[in-house]
Amino acid sequence: MLIPAGQHPKAIAIARALIEGFDKHYSIFQDMSRAAKNRFEAGDWHAVQAASKERIRYYDERVDECVARLHDEFHADWLDDDIWQQAKLLFVGMLVNHKQPELAETFFNSVCCKILHRNYFHNDFIFVRPAISTEYIESDPPTYRSYYPRSGGFRQTLRKILDDFAWQRRFADVERDIDYVLAAVLKHLGGSWPEVEVNFQIQVLSSAFYRNKAAYIIGKAVNGSVEYPFAVPVLHDEQGRLYLDTILLQPARIAILFSLNRAYFMVDMASPSGYVTFLRSMLPFKPKAELYTMLGLAKQGKTVFYRDLMSHLRHSRDDFIIAPGIRGLVMLVFTLPSFPYVFKLIKDEIAPTKDVTQEIVRAKYQLVKQHDRVGRMADTLEFSNVALPKARFTEELLTELRTLAPSLLEENESEVVIRHLYIERRMEPLNLFLNRASTAQLEAAVTDYGNAIRELATANIFPGDMLFKNFGITRYGRVVFYDYDEIEYMTDCHFRDIPEAPSPEMEMASEPWYPVARNDVFPEEFARFLLGPNEIRRVFLQHHRDLLTARFWQAKQERIRGGHVEDFFPYPIELRFSEQAKTASS
Repeated sequence: MLIPAGQHPKAIAIARALIEGFDKHYSIFQDMSRAAKNRFEAGDWHAVQAASKERIRYYDERVDECVARLHDEFHADWLDDDIWQQAKLLFVGMLVNHKQPELAETFFNSVCCKILHRNYFHNDFIFVRPAISTEYIESDPPTYRSYYPRSGGFRQTLRKILDDFAWQRRFADVERDIDYVLAAVLKHLGGSWPEVEVNFQIQVLSSAFYRNKAAYIIGKAVNGSVEYPFAVPVLHDEQGRLYLDTILLQPARIAILFSLNRAYFMVDMASPSGYVTFLRSMLPFKPKAELYTMLGLAKQGKTVFYRDLMSHLRHSRDDFIIAPGIRGLVMLVFTLPSFPYVFKLIKDEIAPTKDVTQEIVRAKYQLVKQHDRVGRMADTLEFSNVALPKARFTEELLTELRTLAPSLLEENESEVVIRHLYIERRMEPLNLFLNRASTAQLEAAVTDYGNAIRELATANIFPGDMLFKNFGITRYGRVVFYDYDEIEYMTDCHFRDIPEAPSPEMEMASEPWYPVARNDVFPEEFARFLLGPNEIRRVFLQHHRDLLTARFWQAKQERIRGGHVEDFFPYPIELRFSEQAKTASS
């Protein structure tokens, strides 16, 4: 890069340090993502889990390294306004031919926000708005590959798509799987193939999307003016051979793959913006912030989310209010009705009935961030020093904030600054949903509530407080847990049967007649705390009576301690080709 004349040497050095810091970060991030293919082929599922957890901390480590470097090299000189403005302009120049300019701008912001006072958080010093366009960035390999079935036919094209991923493990029966795919597509189209237009092609993202025990092929077919998105999960069979498990053709089903309630994907991307643009063409209702996050770029997801929030505030007039539902003992929760998220703070004084501290609660949220959420725990965006317009807060909410979380609050005439904040997708609390649900809705929700507890247990998570108010219903009708202050690893719990009482009088006593250690859990008690004498109880006992036995939980612990990694399917079991084959043969 040519340095314009008259630029301060310190500004040049700061800009170079920042670009070098980002490039180091993305190189490490990409190496980890690229290695996902090897972990998948090796079937090393424990390494997959470890890599997913480890990758989350990479960004903060690189930011801290860069901050330390600037401290060491420039000491107090960086607060000179002219130098910082020059450094930003020089940094922009370094991004002209960069493959990840939007990520580099966010890295610049992350470093600067650890150095500069909040008064500097405007577009002269940081990237409040993006400076470099991410359109038409060329990458090698290209973001997606195009295939033309008109010349070779569907079957040959599908074989070519699979071959181009260059997996070294062989398929158990690729011709069978292609038959399944063609039959599923034909059924989705109503039983007949549409007229093939001259532009007919299949576009497939160059990297597979790796998560848990699956690799996902993501793409779309283009025919005339119509586009057909699809996702194909590739799994290992019991002999370690590959097979296609299903094909997802409905955008809503594909969108669930990218739900923040699941672990992030590992994807080998030279230009992430190209992947996000392609995914948005498939899922136009999915926010860019969520797509960046699900690609493992959580900090970029936060940046885009914050810009979306600020834009929404400029174009709306409703107020922040206390979130509907039962008030929590640990968290203060508010929302903006026109914006589909909730904002959560840890209270200064936690109710004495809760044996947690602020530090413990933060650690629990971090545990959830790093753990496989298996579609049953809400992911959160964690922010510091969020400035929001004071005029948009109701007086009731301001009173709650001043009373319950004053240490996290800073106010001036125009702004409310919240020092630490969690933000997550808004869901209807399960207890409120059940109060208004029809008979069919209640049965489905209570059944899925039990399924959520089972799946969390299988993923080594014991929710702790399983009251309905701590679960929500997503827009897709799925039950998700979102209260984390009492969660524990399953393997840290001691599940026990209640011993027989030595006398009827002791059984009726208000205090237990048996010793109870901190992590002792008595599943028999769940029914008394969770289920009333009503339809909810009937449905739960019909489908999930075994959750009330210590043996269920102990069996889960045995499998986890034995090193078994379960399969989690982010789509209905009945969509699996193997299940369809069973149904057809019965």
